[in-house]
Amino acid sequence: MSVPVDLILAEARSWIGTPYRHQAACKGGGSDCLGLLRGVWRAVYGAEPEAIPEYSADWSEPQGEERLFAAAIRHLRRKPVAEAAAGDVILFRMRDGAVAKHLGITSNIGPDAAFIHAYSGHGVVESPFSEPWARRVVARFEFPEMR
Repeated sequence: MSVPVDLILAEARSWIGTPYRHQAACKGGGSDCLGLLRGVWRAVYGAEPEAIPEYSADWSEPQGEERLFAAAIRHLRRKPVAEAAAGDVILFRMRDGAVAKHLGITSNIGPDAAFIHAYSGHGVVESPFSEPWARRVVARFEFPEMR
């Protein structure tokens, strides 16, 4: 059974205004980008699929480890980057050659494209999916089927 997109987006939007806190996943209390995804996952599926180990703000960039990308592959369904749909999880490389270390949830496609994410100095926000963000997308995923 597919996850209803309106459920994903309603939950993600309910996190807007949550302050940024590295490694946190508490609606209203604090969250980073992964924490937002974890909170949406809990609301949709219940328990998280795996325990989250501590992670640095650089996401193991100096070591070149794709920890966030690998976790997305384990738990989400990969799809072509060009096949955008509301409710997708998008992964970003913040610069060429870097590891993927940011993610968000597509909230709108088309001329008013937007996504929901959490980042330092801003907390959880819904941002326009502008060209500077679009050119950093490295992967796109769907939430898995509900059991």
